[in-house]
Amino acid sequence: MARFMITYLGGNQPATPEEGKQHFAKYMEWLGSLGDAAVSPANPLKGTRTVQPDGGVAHGSVTGMSGFTVVEVKSIDAAIEIAKACPFLEIGGSLEVSEMIDMPMAK
Repeated sequence: MARFMITYLGGNQPATPEEGKQHFAKYMEWLGSLGDAAVSPANPLKGTRTVQPDGGVAHGSVTGMSGFTVVEVKSIDAAIEIAKACPFLEIGGSLEVSEMIDMPMAK
């Protein structure tokens, strides 16, 4: 099995608290449906800062990344099918699916 990161990009904020609750319920249902495949579910990000090559620091993200979920499945195609069912797409967000590579640790 391989690990894949599903990266959340963009997405619209809910117009009302009720809309937010409904979306959150769909999202939690989707996460629950992943079972053991969800190795690291629901990792939202906030307060992002971008460190520039010159050492300067800017508020916000260059990519618009707002979070990620890590799944462990047999193939990238399986990870893409999981991503296609994510309710984040319903709020105008995009999802990137990337295979995670195990790096050898320096000793």
